[in-house]
Amino acid sequence: VLRTPFYRLFYRVEEAGDRPKWDNKAQYMLTCVGFCVGLGNVWRFPYLCQSHGGGAFMIPFLILLVFEGIPLLHLECAIGQRLRKPSIGVWRTINPYMLGIASMCVSFLVSLYYNTIIAWVMWYFFNSFQEPLPWSQCPINANRTGLVPECERSSPVDYFWYRETLNTSAAIEQTGGLQWWMILCLISAWGVLYVCCIRGIETTGKVELSFCPPVVLLVTSLVCLVHAYKSSVSYVLFCILDYSTINN
Repeated sequence: VLRTPFYRLFYRVEEAGDRPKWDNKAQYMLTCVGFCVGLGNVWRFPYLCQSHGGGAFMIPFLILLVFEGIPLLHLECAIGQRLRKPSIGVWRTINPYMLGIASMCVSFLVSLYYNTIIAWVMWYFFNSFQEPLPWSQCPINANRTGLVPECERSSPVDYFWYRETLNTSAAIEQTGGLQWWMILCLISAWGVLYVCCIRGIETTGKVELSFCPPVVLLVTSLVCLVHAYKSSVSYVLFCILDYSTINN
């Protein structure tokens, strides 16, 4: 077959027509927001801020955000919009060797990390339907003569986390056994991830439409916590600038 100079142009146009696209801009924007607002923002960021100087932590955070975070975000969005290809296709275009194996390994390791946290969230979600909450008070001992001594020495929250959720062993040399409840939660987390990504952006975009209710709940929870008892302590910890942590 004689291939004209315009063959590649026609091939690209035909290929572009077969590529999956977002149904509308709302799906694209919600997906971007879903990637930005995740466990790192809701759970990890407040912990890091409180542990590293309160408001002083915002100084290096904002500097790195401006000079590293935002440029990388724009770079990723620009590459994806320009090439309109999945991750492997993008790396094949940039560098045909190894085909983005490093990116695949990073994505796999991040999935292992976050799916474990999602499994913990599922476990707490299922237990939150109990009344009273299992981490709100210490359980009764086997003889039903009092509370569990270990829980009394620590707290109900720590006891539920280390004994009911993780069931950690007494020493590092003891491996312990498998926790079937956490295995089921982990399998459920991987199953939800598979369903969300089974057909690419066709399913991902529709799943992100359910992102609005959690955001509303987070804002509502924030308003309730602002007016909660002793909430001023959190304001003080956040506003105090402890520069010693930055110097270290």
